Amino acid sequence: MDIVSRMAAAARATPRYDMYAGIHKALRAFMGDTLAMVGRCDWQDEIDASRTLAQLGELLAVCEVHVHDENVFVHPAIEARRPGVSARVAGEHEHHLEEIHALRQAVAELGRLRGAARGPAAHALQLELALFVAANFVHMNHEETVHNAALREAYTDAELAAIEAALVATIPPEAMELIAPWMLRNLCHQERVALLSGMRQGAPAEVFEGMLALAASQLPARDWAKLAQAIDVPLARAA
Repeated sequence: MDIVSRMAAAARATPRYDMYAGIHKALRAFMGDTLAMVGRCDWQDEIDASRTLAQLGELLAVCEVHVHDENVFVHPAIEARRPGVSARVAGEHEHHLEEIHALRQAVAELGRLRGAARGPAAHALQLELALFVAANFVHMNHEETVHNAALREAYTDAELAAIEAALVATIPPEAMELIAPWMLRNLCHQERVALLSGMRQGAPAEVFEGMLALAASQLPARDWAKLAQAIDVPLARAA
């Protein structure tokens, strides 16, 4: 089936719950931005280098938490009702953790270097990071197609939402602080509305207010205005 045919089939299908969509949009944006940042960094500028290494470290931390969460919550749910379906991704997760460890070592080594020596080392790191990002893009596509199909065959949307809610509740606050801005900036308007509306109903008031303040600070003015109107909150929060 070609791309246009797949798009047409998707347009005809009844929308189902998708626990992968939001986090994967955030991860794709985070990965792409970080890879580009590594490529354009002036490695002889200490401020530029420090910021780049810091963002790369944050990306690796988020990726590690994401692997853990899927291993603990999503794969057991799949295997409970569709045994064997998650085996391929489980193996890829092990490889991803090895790559994350190797990239962390490379980041530490690059941080120890100074001057012109950083250039060749940074280029080598960029190439390895590009492979990691490319593999993750393919990996996420498999999850959003094969895994989603299995989950939707085996669970109701309410059950899938409960699995995701249990997962989100265990994410460490420091990891949530890292990924939330990327998610808010890269969800579409309707997804932002659903996210904030769900938090207003199901999360503690301080959590909802914190996410609302983050949205106001992170979104372009027009996007924030649309969101504020849709969920009926004061536009003045953007000030």
